[in-house]
Amino acid sequence: MVKLMGFVGATVGSLLGWYLGELVGFTTAVVLSMVGTGLGLWAGRWAVQRWLEG
Repeated sequence: MVKLMGFVGATVGSLLGWYLGELVGFTTAVVLSMVGTGLGLWAGRWAVQRWLEG
């Protein structure tokens, strides 16, 4: 479950980063997509670990 939610979080984070960065330009979209992937992965794993503990 932790890995699945990490994947979902990374996908959603990447998508959000891409669309926000696309407003500025292609390179910004790529960079923000990578940042969003990392943040989404962290947030997804954090959320499910917190949920499973409580």
